[in-house]
Amino acid sequence: MNRRDKVLKLIVEHFIKTAQPVGSKTLIEEYGLNYSSATIRSEMNALEVDGYLEKTHTSSGRVPSSKGYRYYIDNLRERSVSDEFKYQMQTILDQKVQSIEEVIKESCEILSQMTSLASIVLGPNVSKEKLVSVQIIPISKTSATCVFVTDQGYVENKTFVISENTKPSDVESCVKLLNERLRGTSISELVPKMQLIRPLLNDYVIDHDVLYQAMLEAFVGFAKDRLSAYGKEELFSQPEFANDAQKIRKLLGLFESPEIFREVEDEVDSNDISIRIGGENEDDDDVSIISAKVKIPGQNEGSIAIVGPKRMDYDQVVSAMEYLIKELEKHYASKKGE
Repeated sequence: MNRRDKVLKLIVEHFIKTAQPVGSKTLIEEYGLNYSSATIRSEMNALEVDGYLEKTHTSSGRVPSSKGYRYYIDNLRERSVSDEFKYQMQTILDQKVQSIEEVIKESCEILSQMTSLASIVLGPNVSKEKLVSVQIIPISKTSATCVFVTDQGYVENKTFVISENTKPSDVESCVKLLNERLRGTSISELVPKMQLIRPLLNDYVIDHDVLYQAMLEAFVGFAKDRLSAYGKEELFSQPEFANDAQKIRKLLGLFESPEIFREVEDEVDSNDISIRIGGENEDDDDVSIISAKVKIPGQNEGSIAIVGPKRMDYDQVVSAMEYLIKELEKHYASKKGE
């Protein structure tokens, strides 16, 4: 590693740790660099001219730019995974009775705890799933549950109230019509198609409004991207967000926007990891997102993401994400072969 790379690496890692701009004096005193202050300042000036460092208005020190973080990720990080994280992941995978969903949920919770950042699980893209069947199961004289199943094995249900006057034959007619008209429909197209067949329900089912509204509500929820967030509260202790209400509101809005994570998901490189650094996109200057696709045999492709400040510990997060994805895929590939 040449001198300039060493200076940049230490500045990035010190800023990640302290959130304070870094000067030449800090590098000498904290890390014992065997260079003069003048030499270090010269390297820092060159890194700033080349766009790897930025000078703040409140200090003579420097902070990494998005370009600097990107260079650090690609060339300077250690790529190490803590033994504690490895142990916790193996403990989860050794629990034989857990579902895939439970394993991924617990893995993301560990990621959040370890990094003090938020983790996201984004389910398969609903535009790639199709409806296989609709069932309505009576629970009592005044209630029933509607169950939907997709070609990827995803199941959704909605319990609703029905009139005592609703005939079982009406329910059966409704189910038959829905299956005939909706089977094979993309999940993202269910709501508009449901609206088109409403007049037909009126012809077949006397008490059609209750059934129609219940199933329409279920379809609306069903058609939304399935996003689960863990560790959001961890972000509020980060200096970038702790005392800035506007940034917190913007951050919370991010967790209601699956389309943003879809965009990041589409940017994955050959290693199935996508890294969007704050500042590379004007919509999230202070927020970085690291996303990885999860490819489990027999399952539609989903993704896991970590959300945090631009100053996040990229070495820790990217290395942990790479390890997590590798272990999940290896674990379920071996189970398929059993």
